[in-house]
Amino acid sequence: MSISIISLIWLTLWINMAQLQQGGPDEKEKTTALKDLLSRIDLDELMKKDEPPLEFPDTLEGFEYAFNEKGQLRHITTGEPFVFNAREDLHRWNQKRYEALGEVDATESEPKNFIFMSEDAMTNPDKLMVLIHGSGVVRAGQWARRLIINEDLDSGTQIPYIKRAMDEGYGVIVLNPNENYIEVEKTKSQVQLSSDGSDEPAEKRERKDKTFKEAKKRRDFYEKYRNPQKEKEMVPLYIRDNGSPEEHLIYVWDHFITHSAAENTFFVAHSYGGLAFVELMIQREADVKNKVTAVALTDSVHNVWHQEAGKTIREWMRENCCNWVSSSEPLDTSVESMLPDCPRVSAGTERHELTSWKSLPSIFKFFTEASEAKNSSLKASLTRRSHRIKHEEI
Repeated sequence: MSISIISLIWLTLWINMAQLQQGGPDEKEKTTALKDLLSRIDLDELMKKDEPPLEFPDTLEGFEYAFNEKGQLRHITTGEPFVFNAREDLHRWNQKRYEALGEVDATESEPKNFIFMSEDAMTNPDKLMVLIHGSGVVRAGQWARRLIINEDLDSGTQIPYIKRAMDEGYGVIVLNPNENYIEVEKTKSQVQLSSDGSDEPAEKRERKDKTFKEAKKRRDFYEKYRNPQKEKEMVPLYIRDNGSPEEHLIYVWDHFITHSAAENTFFVAHSYGGLAFVELMIQREADVKNKVTAVALTDSVHNVWHQEAGKTIREWMRENCCNWVSSSEPLDTSVESMLPDCPRVSAGTERHELTSWKSLPSIFKFFTEASEAKNSSLKASLTRRSHRIKHEEI
């Protein structure tokens, strides 16, 4: 076992002090002098002299780490998780190494996700609209591929929302929550890296596996006709911090939405997108309440009981959310709900995939009214504060 120079210095001084304390008055004076000497020692400087240079790689490969197919950081040789104490008795060096690793960005070979933003999405001081589609094969900017193929772009894509939002002065962010992994050919090294137990929560791991299996089943169905000779076994390589729709939304929230200048942020979330938004609220409740003005859900599949959303979240949703659901009733007709969260109204269609398109005019009206109500409340609050100040001055 290696012993650093600083450890030897402390060991020597501790032994000397122990010996001196056992002597008489003269020895006690020496002990006092030794304590005074210790108080003058600059421990930081001693540590710096005893540690290697604070020079670290700027790539994951340089650190000899990589993300496996489950999105877990593992050593490329041993397959072990990240080890903080790479060098014993060098806590400062280990901390700096840890911080340097955290600064490493995605490599060229690492799978990545993307989002779309209007030019003013981060700088618009007034309004920001965030669009989230549902689960399945749809990607950024789409509501339903069936509608795109069989009907038209207006009903099947988010283009009408984007156009109207920009015409009305919104900044826009279009999320891509289903782009969670890429498929790569299974290799021996990937088998080794994935053989250890996952340190993710079981529920999250099961959800990822289920998402992959369902998507793979759909692709395999078509692939066996298009490429019947395919024999290679494929595995999912998850995108870091974007391994599920919920992770994707939280990542975009932390890195983009919270840094936007907009005073009012609005969400439109379809189907599974509503579940992802509720998860965002659970994880970032105070921030969401402070940043978001209103939320429009379209046939959302969220469940506040199963997701264990707290009372304060349910109360906020009742005041600031509305769910346009598939129904035979006319548009905006109130629909009874079994859940104690946001009000439910008819989207004016019984087709799940059409709810976002059919409810578009009502959703923009809902956002306008929510913004006006917020401004009125703010003005009333400022007026009451002004009256209190004047009263105190009198």
